[in-house]
Amino acid sequence: MARRVKQPLSEADAFLTKYIDQTLANTGKIGWSSEEVTGMVQEVMKRFLERCLESEMDFHLKNGEIVPVSKEAKDEPEPVNKRNGTSSKTVITDNAQVRIEVPRDRLSSFEPISVPKYERHLKGLDDKIISMYARGMSNREISAHMKEIYGVGVSAEFISRVTDEVLEDVRAWRSRPLQDFYPVVFFDALRVKVKNGNTITPKALYLALAVRADGSREVLGMWLSDNEGAAYWTSVFNEIKARGCNDILIAVTDGLKGMTKAIETVYPKTIHQTCIVHLLRNSTAFVSYKDLKGVLSQLKGIYGAADAEEARNRLEDFAESTLGKRYSVIKGMWLNQWEQVIPLFNFPPEIRKLIYTTNSIEALNRSIRKVIKTRTMFPRDDSVYKLVFLAIKNATKDWNKSVFRWRQAMLQFVVMFGDRFKQG
Repeated sequence: MARRVKQPLSEADAFLTKYIDQTLANTGKIGWSSEEVTGMVQEVMKRFLERCLESEMDFHLKNGEIVPVSKEAKDEPEPVNKRNGTSSKTVITDNAQVRIEVPRDRLSSFEPISVPKYERHLKGLDDKIISMYARGMSNREISAHMKEIYGVGVSAEFISRVTDEVLEDVRAWRSRPLQDFYPVVFFDALRVKVKNGNTITPKALYLALAVRADGSREVLGMWLSDNEGAAYWTSVFNEIKARGCNDILIAVTDGLKGMTKAIETVYPKTIHQTCIVHLLRNSTAFVSYKDLKGVLSQLKGIYGAADAEEARNRLEDFAESTLGKRYSVIKGMWLNQWEQVIPLFNFPPEIRKLIYTTNSIEALNRSIRKVIKTRTMFPRDDSVYKLVFLAIKNATKDWNKSVFRWRQAMLQFVVMFGDRFKQG
């Protein structure tokens, strides 16, 4: 095996190595404690920032514009800009807060780049704060963490201002253009509490997760509301259509009120399918543990039937069974959504598995719940949007694969929907 050739040090590396060696030699120590290392890093950061500012001031005085005199004082000489001492300023960096001296000029025209005017923290600190916020830490927890780990004192109000910078990204993301069509879109809801004046209002955060024509996934948007109905969902679908989505083949929902009418109004060709997983979950919510296995076994026979007629017969058989009579409400729950259950039986097994198994949106919801479960309430709607947006970004950054067995399902979509699928 050939030996690796050691690359020569760059000029900057050689300078830093020499500086460190000299510093250690001057102290007469073999090594430094962590506190001494931290102090040295702070001192180096202070000197580096001050030197950058001095260089910027030198360039400014040499190349900066001279402010012209007024017309009333034509005979007066043009003012000459000069240094005018320094002013102290505390700057919060990634690792600590340092006190620096910022040079001033007489004409007050110096606009530094290294540490801009009115800025008291460097950009890297914002990224750390937003990263912690995206993982569910509250403003006060982030403040305490920054103080404990980095020795940097930041207020909860400062953290709120930093995280509010995300709101522009949220607005751009929620209004971004969409693809022309999506084969399947799943709609689901999460429950949150938002402060409204002196009251706390329970609200639903609705999410739309789409499967693209190539099998990849995309979160289309999120909507926060304290009510639902045909008018509300019509406005949501109109928004999706205005953003460029002209067709949805199958919309899978969890019995959301007014959804069917809204779909028929905006996307009349779209098939509305109720989510079987949610229907099973709701059906067994009040079933005792000892009966759960038997109930699930009989319900599986219903949604696993070959066609709608066989499924209805199996539902009647279940209703006449001992378990069906014990839990008679289950039949009513299925019949109330029967028109949205039976589209499932028109699809081949490849598409049935895709729209029955809601693993994608369930996994997304779990990621979001991990973040929002630490919040007993949100101070305003924007707080919900920015936190969930950051959680979605973290949850979807590895979404680079198509859904399981997409190729087989895609062939069936082409056969069933023809040109409507080829639009993608």
